[in-house]
Amino acid sequence: MNRYCDFTDEDLIRLYLAGDSSAFSWLVNRHKDRLFTTIVLLVKDRYLAEDIFQETFIKIVNALKAGHYTEHHRFVAWAARIAHNCCINHFRKTNVLIPVVLGYKEEICEFVACTAQSEEQRLIDGEWKRELHVMLDMLPETQREALILRYYADLSYKEIAQVVNVGINTALGRVRYAIMNLRKIMEHAEEDAVFA
Repeated sequence: MNRYCDFTDEDLIRLYLAGDSSAFSWLVNRHKDRLFTTIVLLVKDRYLAEDIFQETFIKIVNALKAGHYTEHHRFVAWAARIAHNCCINHFRKTNVLIPVVLGYKEEICEFVACTAQSEEQRLIDGEWKRELHVMLDMLPETQREALILRYYADLSYKEIAQVVNVGINTALGRVRYAIMNLRKIMEHAEEDAVFA
């Protein structure tokens, strides 16, 4: 067992700033899947996401060394904000609107967490995820973004509000309306399937 596994994010940051680069590697590994998924879902391009992921961690290193992280922040929320800003900056530089995003967790997608599945179940789940991604493309951009930050980056509503510079009630509303709209889209798709 690795000696870092029981350390908090703040412990790892303190160790890194004291010269222990392995502590930072452990911190990156702890959160890389969540942050990378968030970036991929925002930019819809895996190769671009890899570049932005690298840029995000360079900015995180620089910010840590400059003392811009304080322990009253939750590291993953702070890192997600940096990742989000890197995505926004990319689209501003290229004069491209933020593209639609894919992915959603919560009660609609609980099956994603299932690991012990038959091959048949994996195929069904894969098809369901593809259909869900198409439905997610139908949501307004602000709602999709809020869902990604809430269910992939695992941010609280307060943290989402800080990342996208809106009030907490607005962040809460965006997630709530996204779920309601997604359910309507799914119900409509089911009705279409019945009459097909």
